[in-house]
Amino acid sequence: MFPVTDNDSVRKAYDGAKARYAAFGVDTDDVLKKLSSIPVSMNCWQGDDVVGFEGQSALSGGGILATGNYPGRARTPAELRKDAEFAFGLIPGPRRFNLHASYLEAGGKSIERDQIGPEHFTHWIDWARGNRIGLDFNGTFFSHPKAADGFTLAHPDAEVRNFWIRHAQASRKISAAMGKELGTPSVDNLWIPDGMKDYPANRRKYRDLLTDSLDRVFSESLDPAHTIDAVEAKLFGIGSEAYVVGSHEYYVGYAVSRKMMLCLDAGHFHPTEQISDKISALLCFLDDLLLHVSRPMRWDSDHVVLMDDATTGIMSEIKRANAFGQVRLAVDFFDASINRIVAWTVGMRATIRSVLLALLEPTQQLRDAEEKGRYGERLALMEEFKTLPFGAIWDKYCLDQGVPVGSAWIDSVKTYEATELSKRC
Repeated sequence: MFPVTDNDSVRKAYDGAKARYAAFGVDTDDVLKKLSSIPVSMNCWQGDDVVGFEGQSALSGGGILATGNYPGRARTPAELRKDAEFAFGLIPGPRRFNLHASYLEAGGKSIERDQIGPEHFTHWIDWARGNRIGLDFNGTFFSHPKAADGFTLAHPDAEVRNFWIRHAQASRKISAAMGKELGTPSVDNLWIPDGMKDYPANRRKYRDLLTDSLDRVFSESLDPAHTIDAVEAKLFGIGSEAYVVGSHEYYVGYAVSRKMMLCLDAGHFHPTEQISDKISALLCFLDDLLLHVSRPMRWDSDHVVLMDDATTGIMSEIKRANAFGQVRLAVDFFDASINRIVAWTVGMRATIRSVLLALLEPTQQLRDAEEKGRYGERLALMEEFKTLPFGAIWDKYCLDQGVPVGSAWIDSVKTYEATELSKRC
């Protein structure tokens, strides 16, 4: 059994921590109010190992790999929704859920991806409305015969390319329907796996094809109050080690020239490269960014997010750029080797904790020292701030949000595993 923290002790610890932060000019009550307005979109694909509901039994293609066979994977939309609801009960803050097109519900019928529509996601919309959850969306450009050779929107075959253009166009309309029905704009993120295992002889050719495809996909103007378009780059994938058509440089150019949202995935860059420095640079030229918060392990392995230096560095840079109103956050990981609700809860709580740590930073003192040229003082303050009683503020936030404080949530997952997950073959 894991201890349940006494509520009075949480409040008492918070009062002490509040005074410590106040000495540096930080109002923790205001910080918690701000934190409660910053949603993080939880990824549907952690709950079922990216299988989806098109009838297949396992993920295939696209340079994506879910490893492990921990029992309890969601096998139906109803199971996935039930698991997500349970996880949301352990995670503080406003709720969003991130769906892929392959998670449609078609009543047992086979629907080609270029024929999907909002009617195949009505149960998801009704569920989201009932649980006051916003929805985000992604076209699915993998696990399909027309993506088996590693190309979709940049495919040299016009017939195949047109199929994926229609799929992307359909995905935008689904996203718009979700945003309209739920009263909160749905981000429609576009990522494709297109690339080559070894060196191409004509890199430009495929990028020209991709540009033409994207221009056709986004040719129809949709209400930004309903959907926001984003494009996502990648460094490499399994089967595209040498060349990815939609590289970071390519999509920066596309997003800036077309004035649209760019998605930065924390795992889609060189192993020694951090995306935190890119945020303020890109916001000089883009109005909005989408961040996929992930944890790469030597490669784009999508490990469960932790409150590590990379994640806290991302959130710190957003705070220092005063950009939480311009940056949308979504987690992107999948681990089939552990309890999937544990994975959701650990990753989401770590992401939200990292946002809180950033919001609590006495940034103005750092700026004051910097503007006076007192760089040694700035460095010293950055170190001293690391030992402020952040944990007491986090516990109070969980208490206020009605979710378990500390490690108490782990017992809840154990019970759910015994009563629900263990029954799934």
